[in-house]
Amino acid sequence: MNHHKTKRKFGRVRKVRNALLKSLALSLVLHGRIQTTDAKARELRPYVEKMVTQGRSKTVTARRLLSAKIGVSGAEKMVNDISPKYMTRVGGYTRITKLPRRLSDGSLMAVIEFV
Repeated sequence: MNHHKTKRKFGRVRKVRNALLKSLALSLVLHGRIQTTDAKARELRPYVEKMVTQGRSKTVTARRLLSAKIGVSGAEKMVNDISPKYMTRVGGYTRITKLPRRLSDGSLMAVIEFV
């Protein structure tokens, strides 16, 4: 049975999977929208939304936790630019839009962006 196993593994070990999520999150924070596979976008959404919620407090602790996840430049952009936009919003900071399948291998593609 597959109970309580919600995270996707992407055929990678834990360290590499965490590095993948960190790099996707940093790209999303710096560029505002990225194109990736549908599965990676769905795995990235809760990861980034928790960071936006953390960045709304603007405390030193929040900055340190964010910089541990996405680096100093990403944390600064998150706290100064992205999080203030969503102070009145309860949740749902990102949007996933499906795209046509990738030609090379037929993977489902998607765009994830900030609302």
